[in-house]
Amino acid sequence: MDFKNSIHDYCHYIVYTLLTVALLYILLLSSSAKNSNFVLYPTRNSACQPAKTYNMNVYGDKLEEALAGASTEDKTVIIAIVNKAYVEGDKPMLDIFLDGFWLEEGTEDLIKYLLIVVMDQTSYRRCKFLHLHCYKLETDGVDFVEEKLYMSKDFIKMMWRRTRFLGDVLKRGYNFIFTDTDVLWLRNPFSNLSHNKSIDLQISTDIFNGDQWSETNLINTGFYMIRSNNKTIALFDKWYAKKDNSTGLKEQDVLQNLIREGEFRNLGLKVRFLDTVYFSGFCQNSNDVRAVVTVHSNCCRRISAKTADLTTVIHDWKRFMSLTANETSRFQWTPHNHCRDSWLN
Repeated sequence: MDFKNSIHDYCHYIVYTLLTVALLYILLLSSSAKNSNFVLYPTRNSACQPAKTYNMNVYGDKLEEALAGASTEDKTVIIAIVNKAYVEGDKPMLDIFLDGFWLEEGTEDLIKYLLIVVMDQTSYRRCKFLHLHCYKLETDGVDFVEEKLYMSKDFIKMMWRRTRFLGDVLKRGYNFIFTDTDVLWLRNPFSNLSHNKSIDLQISTDIFNGDQWSETNLINTGFYMIRSNNKTIALFDKWYAKKDNSTGLKEQDVLQNLIREGEFRNLGLKVRFLDTVYFSGFCQNSNDVRAVVTVHSNCCRRISAKTADLTTVIHDWKRFMSLTANETSRFQWTPHNHCRDSWLN
C-alpha cells in the first residue's frame, strides 16, 4: 500500500513540475512579445558589456533599402549610374570618379552618401568589391553592358531608362544629387549649392550666360540637385512622357525644350542654373581654379577620351595644390585634346 501511495505522490510531483515549467515558458514568451527590439545581453547588471538594442528596420524592396542606407538624415542621396564599360580597363571611369572623393578637398566623407546604380552583373560585382552602396537596376531586357556611343540609339535608350529611374527615386520621397561618373569632384559641392528649400532644382550648364535664374542657359543633366516634391515629380512625369515623341533627341534635349516651352514656369518650379566658374566642364572651363568645385568631361564623345583627359585634370589639380599663393594666378588647365579629337572619328 505504501509503495502505491509513493508512486501516486511521485506522479503528482511530475505533473506539477511540468505545469510550472509550461507556465513560466508562457510568461517568458509573453514578455518577449511586448519588446519590439532585438536585445543582446538581456541583464542590465551583468558583468558583461551594457545591453545593446537594435531597431529592426523593414524595407519595402531592395531599392528602398539601398536609398535608406546611403541617404542623409533629411533623405538626400548622391546617385551615379554605371555599366560594364565604366568599370573595366587599366584605369576605369568609376575609379577616376572615386579619386575625386578620396583625393580632393572636403569630399572624403561624402562617399557614405553615394549610391552606385549598376546596369549589369560585372559592374555590380565591382561596386560590391569597392564596398560602396550598390543597387542593380533592372533594364527590361535591354543590353546596357557595353559603351554606348554618344547620341547612338542605345545611348538615348540608356538616358531615358536613367530618367525613369530617377523619377521613381523622387516618388519615394528622396532628394538627390545626380552625377555622371565623368564628373570629377574637386571640392565639396554642398558648399556651393543653395540650401534654400524653395529652390526645386539646381542644374549644371554647358555654357553659362551669367544669370543663374535665366532659362536661356544651356543645361547639362550630368550634374544636378533636385528636391522631392509634387512639382519635381510632375516634371519628371511630363519629361519621361515625351520619350516616344522625341526621336533623335536625348533626354537632355527634351528637358531643354520643356524649359523653352515654359513648362518650368507652368509647374511653378524654381530653378537655379549653376555657374561654370564652380561647376565647370570641357565645354566651358572654369577660369578660377581656386573656386572650381566639379569638372565634367562634357563635349566629349568616347569613354577612352574622357578617362584620358580627366586623368590630366587630376594631374593639373595636384599641380595647383603644390603652387604657392602667388603662383596660382598663372595656373592654366591643360587642353582637353583627347576629347577634342574624339569628334574626328
